[in-house]
Amino acid sequence: MRNRLLKLTTFILILLIVIVLGIFLRQNKTTWSLIKKPFVEAYIKFDDTRQTEWSKGFEIVEIESSKDKSVQKSYFYKSKSKEPKPLIVSLHTWSGYYNQNDDLAEICKQKDLNYIHPDFRGANLTIDACCSELALSDIDDAITYAIRNSNVDITKIFVIGVSGGGYATLSTFMKSKHNIRKFSAWASITDLIAWYNESKIRNNNYSQNILDCTGSENGLNFENAKQKSPIYWNTPTEKLQSSKLTIYAGIYDGIQGSVPITHSINFYNKLLTDMSVSDTSKYVTDFEKLQLLEKREPIGDYGEIAERKICLKKQFENLTLIIFEGNHEMLTEFALNELLEE
Repeated sequence: MRNRLLKLTTFILILLIVIVLGIFLRQNKTTWSLIKKPFVEAYIKFDDTRQTEWSKGFEIVEIESSKDKSVQKSYFYKSKSKEPKPLIVSLHTWSGYYNQNDDLAEICKQKDLNYIHPDFRGANLTIDACCSELALSDIDDAITYAIRNSNVDITKIFVIGVSGGGYATLSTFMKSKHNIRKFSAWASITDLIAWYNESKIRNNNYSQNILDCTGSENGLNFENAKQKSPIYWNTPTEKLQSSKLTIYAGIYDGIQGSVPITHSINFYNKLLTDMSVSDTSKYVTDFEKLQLLEKREPIGDYGEIAERKICLKKQFENLTLIIFEGNHEMLTEFALNELLEE
């Protein structure tokens, strides 16, 4: 009888603990559950390679490569305005193609902006793709095509992309022959050697993609990986006298998303070094980097973008780095409006 009473008492205590714990968890949901779930959805969205039906006004154009004469397709929208209008060059993601869904497209159409969405050798699965000389030439060819076939204000050419498109945006900054006013790079890959190791640990497909696009056998070909990684290239520092480059990264990327924020931070610091900037306050310090990686929260009062807190902002002249409360994503409407601002 005594043992039975003891068991009943123990059962009641356990039940009470479970009930109290459940109430506590419901009333004290963490920031992670409240805030970061939309960022997971954003990560999935910006790795979405599904093709979509493009609305009236967008046409598929075929552009002959100036390098090898192959034909590269683009989606193109020509402004109806008689006055010169800006050109938005939107670059597809790592696994995407020219016909990948692009939320920027409809906004550009609504604003009657010239717009082009080039293929530049498609998904990063082959040696010819992945910011090769051919791929970057394709982007330049697409810009040339748009200038020749629409009423482009050549002082307002803007290049923008997220994820693999951010990678291509930074690569275009480094090597394009065109006079481009602004570059907007989001969630960018900058170092294929680092990303190969990070992706291999995560056991995702990107590690194999990197092997394929660098022609690697029996392990990563480091030299080929460097040739396709803008962090190892010579910086055209003179461009930053007339062009603006803004690098964005979501603080949770690398946890939920696929590209750690260190890619953006290290590339920003590399540009400052190549510009011979001596003011150490302009750099992201190792301490600041560690704070961001450990806490994943703002380390100062930097304001907001699109109702998202800025966790860190660094700027030197026309170069800006913004780490914001987000994941592997682009804040699309904000990004376009920021490009169009004088």
